[in-house]
Amino acid sequence: MENPVIILGAQAVGTAALDAFLSNDVVVYCLLDDDKKLQGTELLDVPVMGNTDDGELLKLLGKKCEVFVATEDTASRRSLTTMLRNEYEAVPVNAIHQRASVSNHATLGHGNYIGPNAVVAATATVGDGCLVGANAVVEARAHVGSFAQLGSGALIGADVQVGEQAFVGAGAVVVAGVKIGDKARVGAGSVVVADVPNGQTVFGNPAVKV
Repeated sequence: MENPVIILGAQAVGTAALDAFLSNDVVVYCLLDDDKKLQGTELLDVPVMGNTDDGELLKLLGKKCEVFVATEDTASRRSLTTMLRNEYEAVPVNAIHQRASVSNHATLGHGNYIGPNAVVAATATVGDGCLVGANAVVEARAHVGSFAQLGSGALIGADVQVGEQAFVGAGAVVVAGVKIGDKARVGAGSVVVADVPNGQTVFGNPAVKV
């Protein structure tokens, strides 16, 4: 990546994304965060400069700077991504940690975070704006919908379908062929052996509705 990056969000996801960019020797120009307590501070020696809608800084996007959306909240990630596309014609770049393994035969959208030691296998598909935590695995032919989140160590089996804005907690296992609906939530450490409807929360081994 030739251009420096501006990261929107300076909390947990922003820290992880910053580490991913730095692991690849990508220059991060600054971070932006709406928390006034963070503004004027530094994160890993990179300044936190202003709000996530700072027009003066965002007008650098395009030829001079790239952007990554790293806010914790899924709705915020979606709205900021839409704003960037509509107002600045900017598409967020992917933040893939140097120690992640993403197959050349996998399909990735835009604005995804892929953490250290995570694996995205050949023929797997990851949409836009997803967060794939450290040591998570997305196996062959699995599909992860846009703005979904996979916790650290989550295992998404072959042919699994994870819906948009779904959440799969740390260490959870979704066995091959299962469908996780849009906005569904899978608790940490769960083993999912049956389909999960849209919006439902499941937990346990085997995972059941809660």
